[in-house]
Amino acid sequence: MFGGMGNMGNMAGMMKKVQKMQNEMKKMQDELKRKTVDVTAGGGAVKVVMNGEKQVQSLTIDPAAVDPEDVEMLQDLLSAAFNEATKKVDEMMAAEMGKLTSGLGLPPGML
Repeated sequence: MFGGMGNMGNMAGMMKKVQKMQNEMKKMQDELKRKTVDVTAGGGAVKVVMNGEKQVQSLTIDPAAVDPEDVEMLQDLLSAAFNEATKKVDEMMAAEMGKLTSGLGLPPGML
């Protein structure tokens, strides 16, 4: 009649693991907010520094990249730099999440 009571202990253990993981995830998210990625485009003509919240911390443009006759090139360099910075932040976050969830036995991308 009470054969399922053993499962209650398993459930309590699982809940403790989930709570621990949530605490670790919060800590990791706080750490990622402080981390930054640096990217360049156009051989260093444009440099973007972005934090883990995908906020631009700094943008540097080499004056040689500012050609009033070719504004499109500068626009392309800026787009490339921002896109690469966003991609690197996503990769950084995925790598950290992978470390956190590797012990759960879940396939990548499940959380």
